[in-house]
Amino acid sequence: MVRTNVDAFASNDLPGPTDDRRRPTAARLLESCLPRLHTSARIGHLPGDDMRQRHTFRPPPAVAAEPHVPAASGSKAGRGERRLVWRYVDIYKEMYTLRHMPPKGASRQVLRLARRRGSITRRELIKSGIHTQTLSRLVRVGSIERVGRGLYRLPAAPITENHGLALVAAAVPKAVVCLVSALRFHEIGTQLPHEVWIALERRSRGPALAWPRLRVHRFSGKALTEGIETHRIEGESVKVYNVAKTVADVFKFRNKIGLDVALEALREAWRARRFRMDEIHRYARLCHVERVMRPYLEALVG
Repeated sequence: MVRTNVDAFASNDLPGPTDDRRRPTAARLLESCLPRLHTSARIGHLPGDDMRQRHTFRPPPAVAAEPHVPAASGSKAGRGERRLVWRYVDIYKEMYTLRHMPPKGASRQVLRLARRRGSITRRELIKSGIHTQTLSRLVRVGSIERVGRGLYRLPAAPITENHGLALVAAAVPKAVVCLVSALRFHEIGTQLPHEVWIALERRSRGPALAWPRLRVHRFSGKALTEGIETHRIEGESVKVYNVAKTVADVFKFRNKIGLDVALEALREAWRARRFRMDEIHRYARLCHVERVMRPYLEALVG
C-alpha cells in the first residue's frame, strides 16, 4: 500500500482533477513528509559510541528547499525523485525498527524466569515490565517454545502427566479443576477423561481454548469457593478441589457422570483414608446431597 501511494505521487498518476498544478510531485511529497520524519524519528538505541545518545534524522536542506518541478513518470527526473523518496522511507523504517527493539538484557531475564519457574506466561512478563516482543523473538529463534495459549517454556523442560491442567490454568486462571479431572489428579478411581473438567462462576465468560478440550460446569457461592487446593504444575498455579469436595460433587452430578463412578470414588477414597467422615458430611451438606450419601456412608462405617 505504501509503495503504491509513493509511486502514484512520484509519477503524478493520482486520481482526481487533471490540473497538473493540483497534483503533488515527489518533491512536494518530501516537503510534507520530512518534517514528520524529523519529529518522529527520535531513537535511543542507534549504533555508535554512546548507545544512549538521542539521534534525530535531519534531511538535507537542499531537498526541503527543492522547488516544485513537475516530472513525467518515465523521465530520468521522475525516476530520480522516486529513488530519493524511497531512500528516506528506508531510513525511516530502519530508525523505527531500531527504536522498538527490546533492550539486550530482556532476553536473558526471560530465560532466567523460565528456568526458575519451569514455564512462564505472557501475563507474568507484562507484570515484570518486559515487552512481549522479546518473547516473540525468543520463540522465533527457538530459545523458548509456545506450548499453549499464553504459556511458554524452555524446549528441554519436562512435560508431566498433568500437562493439560497447566495449560488450562494458564489460559483460564479462575478455573478450578473438578469432578472427573479432579479424581484423576488425586489418583482415585479408574476414570481417564479425554477432557479437562473445570468449574467456573455462573456469570463468568466462557473460555475460548482450542486445546485441551474443556467440560465447563457452573458453580456459585460456597459450592465454588470451598475446598480449593492450589498445586504447582509445570510452574503454573493450578486450583483443584480436595478429595472430600470432589466426592461430594461427583454425587451431585451422578446423573451425568454415573452413580457407579461416585460409589467407586467414595469407597476407594475412604479405604485410602483420603478424607475424614466429618469433612465429607460438611461438603455433602454444602452440595445438597447429604440425604443421598447418608446410606452409603453408613455402609462404609458399619
